[in-house]
Amino acid sequence: MLITVSGPAGSGKSTLAASLADALDYEHVSGGDIFRDLAEERGMTPLELNKQAEEDDQIDRDLDRRLRDIARDRDELVLESRLAGWMAGDYADLKVWLSAPLEIRAERISQRENKPVDQAREETRERGESEAHRYNEYYGIDFDDLSIYDLSINTARWGPQGVLSLTLHAVESYKETGDEGKTPITGVEYDI
Repeated sequence: MLITVSGPAGSGKSTLAASLADALDYEHVSGGDIFRDLAEERGMTPLELNKQAEEDDQIDRDLDRRLRDIARDRDELVLESRLAGWMAGDYADLKVWLSAPLEIRAERISQRENKPVDQAREETRERGESEAHRYNEYYGIDFDDLSIYDLSINTARWGPQGVLSLTLHAVESYKETGDEGKTPITGVEYDI
């Protein structure tokens, strides 16, 4: 089973994906980790790399190609990134979207990255706008279109254990019904 976890920065993707992979004894692959590694390799912050990606579409396309290849080639996997649900396409069995208000996401990022909340809020807002613009420009993806997701959770309403419990319930329900109720999204291919 391939499960994708998507959402904006600070929504709890990494927390859910890691705990879900652990609970299911699945592999966990994080697009965010891959992106942060790329930024560090270039001596940049993720925001700086995002800005550079506005001018060099190969940065995003390389990352997205990796995500799509991973989705195609692996099973028993939790794949986590902002576009994991879109890039995995029909390969994904269950697509999860996480959200939370910007203020809450900024507080989480502030704590995680040890920076002032105001700075985290502004960087998160800028990064989100930059990514949404690029996703639309490259692939015609409307980041606000949640119609491809099977489950959407506002992580401001539940703690990490509650979000995990909701998701595990969805996984078990899916396993009980298998592909019976699944309507694949066909014809979705991206030039990456």
